[in-house]
Amino acid sequence: VLQGALVANYPWDGSRDTRKQYYGCPDDKAFRYMASMYSQSHYNMSLSKEFEGGITNGALWYPIYGGMQDWNYIHGGCFELTLEISDVKWPKASELLVIWKQNKMSMLNLVASLVKTGVHGRIFAADTGRPIPGSLMVKGIDSKINASGTFGDYHRIIAPGQSYEVVASMEGFKPKRTRVMLGREAMNLDFILDPDGALKGTKPLRNDCGCSCNDDGASNKPFLLREAYLWLYLLALFSLLALYLLFRRRMASRLAAHRHPPPKRTVAV
Repeated sequence: VLQGALVANYPWDGSRDTRKQYYGCPDDKAFRYMASMYSQSHYNMSLSKEFEGGITNGALWYPIYGGMQDWNYIHGGCFELTLEISDVKWPKASELLVIWKQNKMSMLNLVASLVKTGVHGRIFAADTGRPIPGSLMVKGIDSKINASGTFGDYHRIIAPGQSYEVVASMEGFKPKRTRVMLGREAMNLDFILDPDGALKGTKPLRNDCGCSCNDDGASNKPFLLREAYLWLYLLALFSLLALYLLFRRRMASRLAAHRHPPPKRTVAV
């Protein structure tokens, strides 16, 4: 029987000097929290004799390079785990239902924990009150995330039970920082950034919809156009619905006429 594994693996998957050793990424604490959440919710993963707590750092287990787990974290800011879910490399089809039941709660609890932990909120410009696509960093963690351009919203996964200094920044604005004590539940944290008067002559920043973040009149145009298109779409939809109902009514009338023909006239001979 080919050997499989029962473990939750987290980055990094390789080290700089290619040696087999523990090599944690900047969000090592968050990844350990995620891996432990999965392992402890599993039927028996956390009872592993090979991996303490049923989790392992990839580089400590066996180094690989060019994997999706590390690539997505570096280039996309995605937090991914590699889940080895069976000690048998190729389990029989008859065993798949059992494996699914053993992993079902782990998957559900992992997703729920990511939604319910960390800090999330929005970033606004103080002068306009509009959302801006700023960046968010946590002091001591060499990794940043960007808020969305349209709504200025973000969600930062960090391990609970610790104190963090969170910093929001954006070109043309003064950065703001605050210290939070993160409990077991997620924390809502909004930032309002003041324009930096010293940075004059900078280009107006644009968000996902293509409108300027610090333009007064022009920024409303995309939203007005979008609203106009929405009304046209609804009008066309209601028109089609009315035509459909009228067609159905006429067809029903014709069918009724065929089913119940008028009584024949009596002819006297």
